[in-house]
Amino acid sequence: MQSLNMPKLTIGNFTLPTPIVQGGMGVGISLSGLASAVANQGGIGVISSVALGVLFHKENMHFREANTYFLRQEIRKARKMTNGVLGLNIMVAMSDFDALLQTAIEEEVDIVFMGAGLPLHFPKGYTPEMIQKIKTHFVPIVSSARAAKLIFNYWAKNFGRIPEAVVVEGPKAGGHLGFKKEQIDDPNFQLEVIIPQVVETIKQYEERYEREIPVIAAGGIWDGADILKFLNLGAKGIQMATRFVATDECDASDEFKQAYITSKKEDIIIIESPVGLPGRAIRNQFLDDVKAGQKKPFKCSWKCLKTCDYRTTPYCIADALTNAQKGLLLKGFNFAGSNAYKVDRIIPVRQLFNDLKEEYRQALVASPMMASA
Repeated sequence: MQSLNMPKLTIGNFTLPTPIVQGGMGVGISLSGLASAVANQGGIGVISSVALGVLFHKENMHFREANTYFLRQEIRKARKMTNGVLGLNIMVAMSDFDALLQTAIEEEVDIVFMGAGLPLHFPKGYTPEMIQKIKTHFVPIVSSARAAKLIFNYWAKNFGRIPEAVVVEGPKAGGHLGFKKEQIDDPNFQLEVIIPQVVETIKQYEERYEREIPVIAAGGIWDGADILKFLNLGAKGIQMATRFVATDECDASDEFKQAYITSKKEDIIIIESPVGLPGRAIRNQFLDDVKAGQKKPFKCSWKCLKTCDYRTTPYCIADALTNAQKGLLLKGFNFAGSNAYKVDRIIPVRQLFNDLKEEYRQALVASPMMASA
């Protein structure tokens, strides 16, 4: 008889009792508190590395230096709170990507997830021989089979190593999206279409390297039924973020969480981010002001994103997201996934995992496969 429990997820040396990866959310939404709580429930808890120097700030320390200082602190705090699998999300588009990656490697973070760009280099001084010996596992975040193939081929040729898994993020995700605006609602670019394409692409690397390379589905995954759907499409795991915001352990302020609870479907909108990408967020007064042409004056302390032109952008996205994390929503806004309006309460991470497992069981029992068994 088929098990009604969620399948395990194996990434390289790590085997998890659930196939759930918590998405990394910045600025400061998923830090040591949320990541450790998720890891303790058998998922992969992921810390976001974005702009921690802006969030916390330290006297007489440059933001770039403060980023790595506080990142190291968060990793070590999380380690004290869990023996589970800890991940770190690093945006390739960050101007201090190399320093953040170096910190992750030094701290021996279990898994590094790399998105917002193609991760095609390591910090200066790393030879292929050194890269092959790094204990940390690496997982790129892509939005197409083409991007996955490019990354895996490049790594194999230049590093003598390939990533241990790949996350495929569809257009229903929160935050910055790896799609053009016109692709977001295009049926040809939906996650249900992309996942089988990436699974087929990755098979050649599984055969060549004689090991499993799990494909992880992300973007708009809400409940256990969604988990079952994408596992049936060939994914070995799923990444979700929005539902983890509405947990007691999420590192955001209560005001940030309440914005999810009070949002309506029509409040979930696509915005043009200062970094040159479309993004999904919850509409509020700050975003209405920006749309109306208002500029939010700021002083660029350091060019945190490679693609941001601080001379022409109407606001500093690092400041806006930091303000939101602290609950200052008149000076910022919430990134959120397409289903954020469904959030109606704040619960412990443990309960969320129990709910997802029960939803999965119910979906499996109701599935045609079980009915015909």
